[in-house]
Amino acid sequence: MNRLKEKYTKEITPSMMEKFGYTSIMQVPKVDKIVINMGVGEAVSNAKSLEKAVEELTLISGQKPIITYAKKSIAAYRLREGMAIGTKVTLRGERMYDFLDKLVTVSLPRVRDFRGISKRSFDGRGNYTLGVKEQLIFPEVDYDRVDKVRGMDIVIVTTANTDEESKEMLTQLGMPFQK
Repeated sequence: MNRLKEKYTKEITPSMMEKFGYTSIMQVPKVDKIVINMGVGEAVSNAKSLEKAVEELTLISGQKPIITYAKKSIAAYRLREGMAIGTKVTLRGERMYDFLDKLVTVSLPRVRDFRGISKRSFDGRGNYTLGVKEQLIFPEVDYDRVDKVRGMDIVIVTTANTDEESKEMLTQLGMPFQK
């Protein structure tokens, strides 16, 4: 069993039940899925960059990502409807906990001038979105093989009803929020 999942069931669930006054274990919010999205804008002119992005996202997540396509044509960006412009991966279960554990303990502390992540990135329904400026903070990505620094969006989807519940749960899972 994963270290983070064990901590969730043994420590976080009882403390959340006590703090928010839940009557059933099923009311306690949990992490539902994590979606990692990497937009590759230069894929319009250079198809090879998309392949590299897919390769790097596979290394980071441990799962093969899908390619996302443009919904609309935008002339200013030379973009046509149906062109490949990004890649994303949805993590659930064991891989999700592995990724979250790695993100919190290894990757986020490697960010330059790291002072914690923003408390304001909740969406009002208990989900948290985090932007990462470069893929080099992940230990699996080899610095010498990176052709271009790419950022990514990491969305943590929870079953919480409010941002307060979600924030409490993520804080107990070890998310380094700003003081």
